[in-house]
Amino acid sequence: MTQVCLTELINLAKSGHLVSFPTDTVPALATLPHRSELIFAAKQRPADKPLILMGASAEDLWPYVSGTAAEKEIWQQIAKTYWPGSLTLVLPASAIAPKAMNPIDPSTLGIRVPNCTWSCQILAATGPMATTSANRSGEPPLTTMAEIAAAFPEVFTLEDNSQFGSGLPSTVTKWTGEGWQILRQGSVHFAQT
Repeated sequence: MTQVCLTELINLAKSGHLVSFPTDTVPALATLPHRSELIFAAKQRPADKPLILMGASAEDLWPYVSGTAAEKEIWQQIAKTYWPGSLTLVLPASAIAPKAMNPIDPSTLGIRVPNCTWSCQILAATGPMATTSANRSGEPPLTTMAEIAAAFPEVFTLEDNSQFGSGLPSTVTKWTGEGWQILRQGSVHFAQT
């Protein structure tokens, strides 16, 4: 059985294990960013589908992206409007962004702050983590910790069999240098510019 208490889950995550925890959308499969290959292997995920860097606050995530002062001001306004929440921003990656999270195009990185007490408590303790939905690639997201524990015996989950989140994925929007391009419409309706 891979279900553990919150403290143990945080310790396992900090030591580089694959974990799962609830978010405001669907449960996340997560690991330290430099261990991203664990997620790709567990999900049988193609390398052209990048992971999202999830953090407890916007301040935790800004060092991982790079832009002009004007761009950063735009991004910070969007973050203040939508975060915490189910909007993922795909922005130019900084030099410290883990290339393993986006192996095909490491020049960009998706970042998000979830609106979920559980995930923010975990992320505040671990620091930003590489995340994605908990499911095999191409299959629907699993919605309970029990389903995740059954499908991924190597993944540590919380000792809770509840369903968490809206069940809808985050909306993903990419900064083009001049405006925003919606890559995936999810639970947030974002005005494209």
